[in-house]
Amino acid sequence: MRNNDRSEYENEIDLRKVFIPIWTGRRLFFGLSAFFAFITVVYAFSLPNVYRSVVVLAPATQATGGLSKVFSEISGIASLAGMKLGTEAVTDAQLAEEIMKSWGFIEAFISDNNLEVEIYASSGWDRENNVLKIDPSLYDVVNKKWLIEAEDGTREPNSWELFDTFSQKLQISQQATTGLLSVSIGSYAPLYSKKWVDLYFSAINRHMQLRKLRMIDSNIEYLQAQIHKSSITGMHEVFYTIIEEQLKSKMIAEATPEHTFVQVSPSMIPVEESSPKRFLICLLGTLLGIILSSFFVLIKHYQNSIRSLK
Repeated sequence: MRNNDRSEYENEIDLRKVFIPIWTGRRLFFGLSAFFAFITVVYAFSLPNVYRSVVVLAPATQATGGLSKVFSEISGIASLAGMKLGTEAVTDAQLAEEIMKSWGFIEAFISDNNLEVEIYASSGWDRENNVLKIDPSLYDVVNKKWLIEAEDGTREPNSWELFDTFSQKLQISQQATTGLLSVSIGSYAPLYSKKWVDLYFSAINRHMQLRKLRMIDSNIEYLQAQIHKSSITGMHEVFYTIIEEQLKSKMIAEATPEHTFVQVSPSMIPVEESSPKRFLICLLGTLLGIILSSFFVLIKHYQNSIRSLK
């Protein structure tokens, strides 16, 4: 019991050694804490609002073109070299999700839609005209010229800078239970966030559609070459059957704009900002200021104590 009492007493003394100096220097402590809180509030409210438009997507169900049935009736056809005519382990939707995040796809998306200035040089929202504000230090709107500093003058943003900037605005998440894909893009102007996410949705469907058509054309070209090479009449009939199925798949792909994804919930123009979280920034900044102020007051107190001993 005596040891426990002594331990509690020592802990009490330690706490007094911390709080007494802070109370003694309370003017400095409260002054510094208030200063940090003020700086944090100013910083939080200086950040521009970011608005996110969200589109919820589901994998599109498409016809397989009857290839599975053909393969089940014809033994050995599935082993044809150089062709991917069977059921793939990775679905088109899963593949598209990874492509959507890739550097090459994002770079092509920005370039095809002429979004370089909007993506990289935007700095805020002109509410009156409902347009993005453009940072004059990055882009000259009047002369349509980039002003990014370079060793030999000025330059345009490079591929990586565009990809990195857009990736920070992009969020892609999949619901584990339903498999639905949520895609959102943030912008300083609500109208632009909706425009970008709609363009992005169309771009991935178009990309996957063209990819499918190229693959089918490649398959047909290969099969036609095998017809000329093979002298077995029965095999010719097999190849023509597969070509017919491939042509059916091609017709379906060409007639389906929403090739890989369909919209479950279309995008809307956001009304409320998604970030910054100003209350959280102010709270964390104030707490950090209190901690730093405490350390500063304690250090100053012990420095004065050392000087008085000398």
